[in-house]
Amino acid sequence: MSVELLRSMKLIRRFETALQARRDHGFQLLSSGQEAVAVGVAAVLGARDQTLCSGRSIAVALAAGVTPAAMMGELLGRVNGPCLGRGGRGHISQPSVGLFGAHAVVAGNLTIAAGVALALQSAGDGGIAVCQFGDGACGAGALHEAMNIAALWRLPLLLVCDNNGYSVSTPAASALAPRRLADLAAPFGIRAMTVDGMDVRAVRSAAKELVAHVRSGAGPAFLECLSRRFATHSTSARETRGAEERAADLACDPIIRLRAQLVAEGLADAESLAALDEAVGVVVERACAEADAAGFPDPVEAFADVG
Repeated sequence: MSVELLRSMKLIRRFETALQARRDHGFQLLSSGQEAVAVGVAAVLGARDQTLCSGRSIAVALAAGVTPAAMMGELLGRVNGPCLGRGGRGHISQPSVGLFGAHAVVAGNLTIAAGVALALQSAGDGGIAVCQFGDGACGAGALHEAMNIAALWRLPLLLVCDNNGYSVSTPAASALAPRRLADLAAPFGIRAMTVDGMDVRAVRSAAKELVAHVRSGAGPAFLECLSRRFATHSTSARETRGAEERAADLACDPIIRLRAQLVAEGLADAESLAALDEAVGVVVERACAEADAAGFPDPVEAFADVG
């Protein structure tokens, strides 16, 4: 299982590297450095669960089960994407694999997630909703509204705050009063945890515990994952962090950490890791090729599926 966690994180990293190398990559929010959060949470979800995410959607979508080829196609505006190239990074959706959808507006997914959780509760099949959002969303009233109704109605909702410490270039400490963002859940009686978001095993363990809590009918839960963003806020944003801070962040690389653990535990060696790298590279190359071979949406269908 831990080797699969490594494969998933490496796939996300390689995918984003390949995307960023293209001249047609468009405006993107990359997940490099934050792979452990998406992968660790996804590892404990089931087929009946639905995940919502922010506009930083690449890692979450791939971890949820969107194929690399479909993801690449969607980001490049091609018809092989799950939204036929019309959703892009900010609105990609594929509920059939458990990705209810990305939401480009900060905190825009929170109240929707409560609605999804209510629908799943009504269905009564044990499914839960998982909403992943950044620390910037913690300053929005929507979070408190969602937690209030989720706690009141004991909705099957897991809130996952991927706290990379910055809202674009504003440090969280300059915009948010709580020392721990997980403490925001306390007034609502919501069970909460804070975990090292650069340790995929720690994320998986915490998510497993909280998912069991939510699935049991005990009400919502809040998981804060302390992560590091390796890239700039977006592909069009300049870097505002100093060299020393960036070096410290890179030293926490979740991929390097897990790889070292697997070697130390005898679960992987140089040969198997090299084979894993090669296999991931082939998958990403094929994804790019399939996206390039796919066409662009017909302009006359621009308003199809729009109510």
